[in-house]
Amino acid sequence: MRRPRPLARPLAEFLDVCLSPSLAAQGFATSDIIMAWAEIVGERLAAFTQPLKIEWKRKAPHADPEARPEPATLVIRVESAFALELQHMAPTVIDRVNTYYGWRCIGKIVLKQGPVRRVDKKRPPAPVLSEADRAKVGSAIAGVEEDGLKAALDRLGQAIVSSGSRTKA
Repeated sequence: MRRPRPLARPLAEFLDVCLSPSLAAQGFATSDIIMAWAEIVGERLAAFTQPLKIEWKRKAPHADPEARPEPATLVIRVESAFALELQHMAPTVIDRVNTYYGWRCIGKIVLKQGPVRRVDKKRPPAPVLSEADRAKVGSAIAGVEEDGLKAALDRLGQAIVSSGSRTKA
């Protein structure tokens, strides 16, 4: 008798299981701050920063085990040209992280300057134009003599024609 095969599960379900030991060593309870960094701080900040670790203060041996821990320190890697701006925005970043988690878990931020790993976004494929549309764009820019301007106008015309936008005549 054959056992039924388990249903396929998304890879995201296994992410925390695989990364938990490594993340715990850096002070992260789960991978959610790393995965949601752009959502938490915004695309602009996320392009130049990345969270490295969360440093929690050690509890005193006689402390109440039910009490919430002291706010932690979030260590963020930031590109050097952006460090000063992030330093000024630190209170906002702290508020955003705390709002994301729903409690005051981060009390301060420490910046470490260095290169930030970027994920390359895939560009959409170039539009495929019919010969008639290509001729239409070509005739519209035929009078332009400067090569750079002509190439830019050609790209713009192809984008407009391929998007279906039409100007009123």
